Amino acid sequence: MSAIGPSAATRPVRPAVAPTRGGQVANFVAFQLAWFAAVLGAAHQLPLWGTACLLAVIAWHIGIAARPKSEAALVGIACAIGFVFESAVAMQGHVEYPSGQPVDWLAPYWMVALWGELAIALNVTMRWLKRRLWLASLLGAVGGPGAFSAGVALGGAQFVDKPAALLTLTCGYAVLMPLMVWFSNRFDGVSVPEAARV
Repeated sequence: MSAIGPSAATRPVRPAVAPTRGGQVANFVAFQLAWFAAVLGAAHQLPLWGTACLLAVIAWHIGIAARPKSEAALVGIACAIGFVFESAVAMQGHVEYPSGQPVDWLAPYWMVALWGELAIALNVTMRWLKRRLWLASLLGAVGGPGAFSAGVALGGAQFVDKPAALLTLTCGYAVLMPLMVWFSNRFDGVSVPEAARV
C-alpha cells in the first residue's frame, strides 16, 4: 500500500461480466417500450415525455453496466452520429416531423435520443453482430428503414417523398450500423475487457 492510498491491485474493481439471459430480456423489453413511448409521444405532441422515457432507460443501462463510462461514451458517439445523419435527412426535405424539432432542418431531439437508445442494445441484445459487420450492414439497410416506416405509421414522422427518403435511409443505415457496431467493440462496458478488444 502506498503512502497516498491503496494500490491499483488492491482497489475494489467492479466486476465485468457478459450479459445474462435475464439482462438481455430486460434490455430488449426496455428498448421496445422506450421506442414506442418516443414515437407515440412525438405523434401526440408530447416529445419531451417520450424523450424522458428514452433517457430513463439509457440512464438505467449505464447505471448497471460494469463500466459505465464506456457505455456512456458509446451513447454519446451514437447520439452525435444520429444527429448528423438525421439532420441531413431533414435538410433534404424528404421527411417531416410533427414535434420535437426546434429548427426545421435539424433532427428532432427525440430522434437523436433514439440513437442513444440503439447504443445500449449493441453490447447486450445485439452483441451477436460484433464479428459480423456485413450482417450489421444488411440489418441496417433492411431494419433501419423498416423501423422508420413503423414510426411513420404510428404518426412519429411523415414521408414527403417516400422513395427518396427510403433510398437515403437504406444507404445511410447500411453504412452507419456497422460503424456503430465497430464503436461498440471499442466501448464495451458490459462484457469482459478481452471481448472489447477482439
